[in-house]
Amino acid sequence: MSPLRIAWLTTGRGPGSFGALKYTLDAIDAGLPVEVAVVLVNRDRGEAEATDKLIAMVEGRGIPVEAHSSVRFRKAAGGRIGKPGDPLQPWRFDYDRKAADILSRYDFQLGVMFGYMLIATEPLFGRFTFINDHPALPDGPIGTYQEVIAELMRNRALESGCMMNIVTGDVDRGPATSFCRFPIHDDLNHDAWEALPDSKIEAASLDEIMGLPLYADIRARGVSRERPFLVETLRAIAEETLKVPPETPLDLTGRVERAVKLPGSV
Repeated sequence: MSPLRIAWLTTGRGPGSFGALKYTLDAIDAGLPVEVAVVLVNRDRGEAEATDKLIAMVEGRGIPVEAHSSVRFRKAAGGRIGKPGDPLQPWRFDYDRKAADILSRYDFQLGVMFGYMLIATEPLFGRFTFINDHPALPDGPIGTYQEVIAELMRNRALESGCMMNIVTGDVDRGPATSFCRFPIHDDLNHDAWEALPDSKIEAASLDEIMGLPLYADIRARGVSRERPFLVETLRAIAEETLKVPPETPLDLTGRVERAVKLPGSV
C-alpha cells in the first residue's frame, strides 16, 4: 500500500504546533504509512523564532518547506487586519489563492491544518481537501482552545474531546471525520472544580480563567491526547478504514487512550 501523501499547514507559533508535527514525523519513522509532501507556514524565515525552529526541524528531515508570510502579503497588498465579527478582508482571499498555487506544485492527497492561525477561504479549501484539528467534541464549543476551555468551565461540562473536521466556510463546523473523548471532571480534579467560583466565572475575563488551576488541568488533558489522536486519524485514512468525508465520524477514543498510556507517548 502506498503511503498517504499529505501537505501540512501551520503557523508554527508555539510548542504545540512544533510538538504535533514532530510527533507525527516520529510516528512516520516508526511505520505510520504517511508521507509529508510539503509544509507550508504563513510566516517568513526570520519572522518568528518559534516558526524558524519548526522550519529547521522540517528541513533537517529533507521535507520541502514553503514560507509564505501572511503579514508580508497583507502589507504588500495594502490590506488591513479585520476586526472580530467583520467579514474577512479581500486580501485574505488573494493570499489563499496564492497559497493554493504554491501547494499545487506538490503531489498530495490530503491537507492537514494544525496550529494554522488563519481562517481558510474558498480559494484554498475549494481546490484541496483539508482536515483541521479542533479541541472539542463535534457538538462542542467553537473558537480557540482558550475559548473552548473557558466555555467548558462556564458550563461545568463533564467531558471534552479532540476532533478533526473537514475545512469549509463554516469555521469549526465542517463535517467531522474523527473524534476522541475524555473526562474533564473526575476525582483527580474534583477540588479544582469545587474551587471554581459560581458567581464570578460567568463574568471572568478569558485571561482570568486562563490563570485558574482548573484551566491548566483541562488543557493538559487535551494536549496529552491531541497528538496521538492526529496520528491515529491519519493512520485510519492511510489504511482506508476512514474515508474523507466519512458517513459517520470515527470514534478513536480507545486507540488514543491506549497511546496516552504508553511511555513517552505524550
